[in-house]
Amino acid sequence: MAVNVNRAEFILSAASEESFLRDGLPQVAFAGRSNVGKSSAINRLLNRKNFARVGAVPGKTVHINYFKIDGAFYLVDLPGYGYARVSKSERDRWGRLMERYFAHPELMTLGVLIVDARHKPTADDCTMADWFKETGRPLVVVANKLDKLKRSEWEASLQQIRNVLELAEEVCVIPFSAEKGTGREELLNAILSGVSNK
Repeated sequence: MAVNVNRAEFILSAASEESFLRDGLPQVAFAGRSNVGKSSAINRLLNRKNFARVGAVPGKTVHINYFKIDGAFYLVDLPGYGYARVSKSERDRWGRLMERYFAHPELMTLGVLIVDARHKPTADDCTMADWFKETGRPLVVVANKLDKLKRSEWEASLQQIRNVLELAEEVCVIPFSAEKGTGREELLNAILSGVSNK
């Protein structure tokens, strides 16, 4: 499947279930903790500097944002989770919005969960992984911030992520650096393969 990922356009920011797009195009849903570099990873993937907003303050994505990629599929940017410095009511609202999205697994073609390669996945990461698994849709896990680790630490980090998130063998864990571009091609190929199998 030949897709020009540089042809990306922002379509919609959904604040409620009624706004979710249901036009039959594949949807690749990105999730990650608030400070894990999700926007930076999306920008790296699309070869764009500030396409997905990169905030100095984590927790900037408060709605579900839809980006159409070359007219072929949507990249769905879910709200970042696990950020303490917003009100509990706001966190609960994000949580409910995410729950509504995950309650419609038919909308999602592929899940992409971004975790921090430097640390053991958090309880929130485990919950998110479980939500993805429960949809029955394919999942790819991206271990971001790899450039902050020594190469000799990569393998142990990836294995820890796989073990803590209890990932099935077929789930791909991609070593990634939004900063350096490591893993970009692998992630792109996983996404294109996922949407072409829809």
